[in-house]
Amino acid sequence: MNRVSSQEVTEATKKALIERGVSIRAIAEIVYEMQASYNNGLTIEECIESVNMVLLKREIQHAILVGVELDKLAEQRKLSEPLQSLIDSDEGLFGIDETIAIGASLGYGSIAVTTFGHLDKNKIGIIRELDTKKGVKVNTFLDDIVAAIAATAAARVAHKKRDEEDRIALENSRIREEW
Repeated sequence: MNRVSSQEVTEATKKALIERGVSIRAIAEIVYEMQASYNNGLTIEECIESVNMVLLKREIQHAILVGVELDKLAEQRKLSEPLQSLIDSDEGLFGIDETIAIGASLGYGSIAVTTFGHLDKNKIGIIRELDTKKGVKVNTFLDDIVAAIAATAAARVAHKKRDEEDRIALENSRIREEW
């Protein structure tokens, strides 16, 4: 059995996003938009870091690789019917694209899943660009996967903020006890 290294999968994942016109910064801008009102002082650099960390998660990487491959095969018209038409037209009742994306975002809990739902419905930032079919480009899976990446990165920012608040509260509590 041939084992694929984590580094090879990570590189393939980032390459797939870049080849499809998706930058880390574009995803980070969505994260910023989702979290800035809850997190005073949040920077785009923190959002970029969060996206990069999320892209190290195997569930996310696998979703990206599978989704992008299916989109590319649909563009090349290499899928059997009726699957070809379902993916090519981004059939509203198809739902497998969302299922893969939701599955990938489960690692960050309900906040990631509800944020994914919001992004899937409202198509913020690059998600809107990917969802709008132009020419022969098929992004049936990619728009949802990018929403999942942004949702999990936003959830990660929220969890990190809460962890920091809890750490500060604990330190303050210890200081008061020492007095």
